[in-house]
Amino acid sequence: MGNARLLVIQPDDTDPPGALGEWLTEAGAELDVLRPHAERLPDDLTEHRGVVCLGGGMNAEDDVHHPWLAGVRRLLGTAAGTGVPTLGVCLGAQLLAVATGGTVRRGAHGPEVGPALVAKKDAAWVDPLFAELPLMPDVLQFHQDAIDRLPPGAELLASAPTYPHQAFRLSRCAYGLQFHIETTPEMVLGWAADAPAMAEHARPGTLDHDALAAAHADIAETWRPFAHRFVRLADGSLAPAGAVRPGLPLA
Repeated sequence: MGNARLLVIQPDDTDPPGALGEWLTEAGAELDVLRPHAERLPDDLTEHRGVVCLGGGMNAEDDVHHPWLAGVRRLLGTAAGTGVPTLGVCLGAQLLAVATGGTVRRGAHGPEVGPALVAKKDAAWVDPLFAELPLMPDVLQFHQDAIDRLPPGAELLASAPTYPHQAFRLSRCAYGLQFHIETTPEMVLGWAADAPAMAEHARPGTLDHDALAAAHADIAETWRPFAHRFVRLADGSLAPAGAVRPGLPLA
C-alpha cells in the first residue's frame, strides 16, 4: 500500500498536531494541516486517505461566532458515512458526534482537566485500533463540554466515572476521543495560563511541568503505537472493524 495522505483539521491555533503529528508522520503519513478559521475546507476527500480533527476552545455548535464549524461537521459526517478513516480529538470528537446524530452539552460535573486514566470497554478488545491498548490508558483531559449522547449505532470504546463517553467508534473506522493525546507539556501549560479557571479543576501538582512531562511519557508509550495503527488503517494495511451489528434482530 502507498503512503497515507491525511487531512488534519486544526480548529484552534493553540492546539496544533503536536506529538500526534510526529507519530503519524513517522509511520509514513503525509499531513495536510488546515486551519478552517483561516483556510478553505476541501469540497470532498478524494485527495486524502484519512481525516484527523483536533481540539479547540469553542463549543461544537457555536456557529454564530465560528461559522466555519458547520463545514467541519459536514466534512466529518461525510468521512464517517463514506468509510474514510477518521479520528476526532476532544473538540474533534464532539464535532464528529454532533455531525452523526449525537449531542454535546456543557459538562454537568464541571471541567475535566489534567492527566487521567480512562477504562476500555468490551468493544475495545476487538477493535483494530484499541485492542492493543492497556486496560486503563493514560490520557490528558482539558474540556468543559462533553459528549452527552453518542451517535446512533456508535460503539463505546472507553469510559470514565465523571464523563462516560470517552471514546467511541462509528461504523467501521470513524473514531472519537474526548481526551487529548496530541499534547506536549508546553501546550498544556499554555492552555492553563489562558484558562486559569479551568486549570483550577486539575488535581494539585498535576499541571507542574515535571508532572506533565512524566504523564506525557506514559501517554506516548500508549498512543504512539495507536497513531501508527491509524496510519495503517488509512493506507489499507490494517483492516477496519467488522460490520456493526444490527440494532434489531433480522426477520
